[in-house]
Amino acid sequence: MTPEQLDQLVAAIGDGILARLQVPKALKGEGLGISDLVCPDCTQRCVQTCAGKTARIMAAGADRVSAGGTLTRVKPDIAGMIDHTLLRADATEAEIARLCEEARQYSFASVCVNPFWVTKAAALLKGSAVKVCTVVGFPLGANTTEVKRAETADALRNGAAEIDMVINIGALKGGGHDCVRADIAAVVETAHPAGAIVKVILETALLTDDEKRTACRLAREAGADFVKTSTGFSKHGATVHDVALMRAEVGPAMGVKASGGIRSLEEVKALASAGATRIGASASVKIVEGLRAGGGY
Repeated sequence: MTPEQLDQLVAAIGDGILARLQVPKALKGEGLGISDLVCPDCTQRCVQTCAGKTARIMAAGADRVSAGGTLTRVKPDIAGMIDHTLLRADATEAEIARLCEEARQYSFASVCVNPFWVTKAAALLKGSAVKVCTVVGFPLGANTTEVKRAETADALRNGAAEIDMVINIGALKGGGHDCVRADIAAVVETAHPAGAIVKVILETALLTDDEKRTACRLAREAGADFVKTSTGFSKHGATVHDVALMRAEVGPAMGVKASGGIRSLEEVKALASAGATRIGASASVKIVEGLRAGGGY
């Protein structure tokens, strides 16, 4: 039996379970890595690892869902998508400590803090799966490339594993595409040898749709790992429109991070459906508690 046939068989079994339990059937092929039968941006092979269907089976009364060892693991809780963020200028050491404690408790993907707090966060999160993310050229993006390179190197030495850099917005809007590409590439070339990933903040509130597409292309050409909507310090934050546009431009190979003004589980669902694979939020605990209270995902 081929992997595709096995997936189809397991899908049929899952649908049968849901039918017997009188649970509404999912969209055809949900969670299957099969052409024309796959959820948007899904990377899972089998119904048994499909978060949506698994959640419906569990909600109907199952205590455990089994999956063969050759299949991909069950999709993590939505908390695993979230960068738990505190970038306020007046954030205190006690607040950073609480941020890290919450990140451990809820298994967030990372904490995102200003560079000064990287050493503290790295010490508090040592031994956990939570990564330390920091910002470079933040929030205006108008630092010189050498300063951004130095900021990145310093953050890596201090324990950062993820770098969220702001593009040179003015250079982009003025047509300085080579400058913007080189600016991103300098950070990428500093971060990648250390095993760190780079997310490129576009500040979409200040860009036209054509400029957003161009920024995504330049980030991709420079070797970045993610494009990100916003700093959270401009006119507005993430929108479904911008996330969908960015996903369409970068394709499936890059990550898309939605950030800025995200305060509810419903917003996270909408942004994830539009193509976001990472969420930056300061209201992370509220979002996850909404999930646990029955918001579902």
